[in-house]
Amino acid sequence: MVNVFEIYDVAVIPLILGLVELFKRGGLPAKYSPFVAVFFGLAFGVVYLDATLKEGIIVGLMVGLSASGLYSCTKNMIEKKSDE
Repeated sequence: MVNVFEIYDVAVIPLILGLVELFKRGGLPAKYSPFVAVFFGLAFGVVYLDATLKEGIIVGLMVGLSASGLYSCTKNMIEKKSDE
């Protein structure tokens, strides 16, 4: 798995966050946001990366879960600031 996940591929994480936000504004319940993020991460890993299917799935899961965690962390930080 050498050079499968380049540093510029990390730029996809905010893109996935934007797509998830579009789905949420379209009526998707917030509790399903992590699943949508993982789906788009998997789609990115399988379609975009020039790697084997197994490597694409692994990297896609990493990207999707990273986007999901980044969203959750940001949401928690905003909620804490509004409580203060």
